Amino acid sequence: MRQVLVCDDEPQILRALKVILRDAGFSVVPASTAEEAIDAAAVHTPAAAIIDLVLPDRDGIEVCKAIREWSEMPLLVLSAVGDETEKVRALEAGADDYVTKPFGPAELVARLRAALRRVDGAAREPVLKEGALEVDLAAHTVTHNGEQVHITPTEFELLRVLMQNRGRLMTHRALLTEVWGHAYEDDTQVLRVHVANLRRKLGEEAGEPRYIATDIGVGYRFKA
Repeated sequence: MRQVLVCDDEPQILRALKVILRDAGFSVVPASTAEEAIDAAAVHTPAAAIIDLVLPDRDGIEVCKAIREWSEMPLLVLSAVGDETEKVRALEAGADDYVTKPFGPAELVARLRAALRRVDGAAREPVLKEGALEVDLAAHTVTHNGEQVHITPTEFELLRVLMQNRGRLMTHRALLTEVWGHAYEDDTQVLRVHVANLRRKLGEEAGEPRYIATDIGVGYRFKA
């Protein structure tokens, strides 16, 4: 059983998370403070961590920053706060995903498994596949339903980054920096235009994204 560190100062939430994760096949390393979480991460080296945003000694964002100094384990942040600014802060501090309370157990487990798959497949795949979509990194080609999709080099890079992080919520700034460079890190309009073009070329219906989902005000997620 893979170990998951769970840090929440509310006993009932901690108990519920233990049950949810154990039923999903994980073993749980519990913590109720930021310091306990950081110590447990170092001692137990869990496969992933789920961290509450509001803790009695330090906030969850500080925990993410501390763990990110030495570990690439997936980090999911939990919070009753659905504020976009807090989401962006958590993601830019190193969190892989952000789940707002109350959450569905199935959604939480799915997000956790998607994050673990990213780590397990960290060695870059020569061909990225998701459903009917296939991206050949070496040949620089994209096919959908067996037919080649003609996209620009920038659209290819954007699709590559999204697919290599599939399941992960990527902030606007993270995508802009990786695809266009630091000079464009605040140019969300150029990102929106390229995402819209990609969706159109992949045959996505308006309002019903098959591949690229929007988290309004925060970023995009390639659906795994």
